[in-house]
Amino acid sequence: MINFQDFIRTDSGKRFGKPCIRDTRITVYDVLGWLSAGMSYDEIIADFPELTKQDILACLAFAAQRERSTQYA
Repeated sequence: MINFQDFIRTDSGKRFGKPCIRDTRITVYDVLGWLSAGMSYDEIIADFPELTKQDILACLAFAAQRERSTQYA
């Protein structure tokens, strides 16, 4: 699995502290939303050329880690 810490950053002054990809204002939530809407990696990268496939994979790894750490009642 990709080490998402190399790609995902949180800055309280950017996008209300939501996790963003590197130094962009694109959040993990944005990328997950695009993927769930059916966009392919190539379509996302075409619309946002500052992103790479590694960035998208980092978002998935971040979401997987967060899901693993979630406690369910």
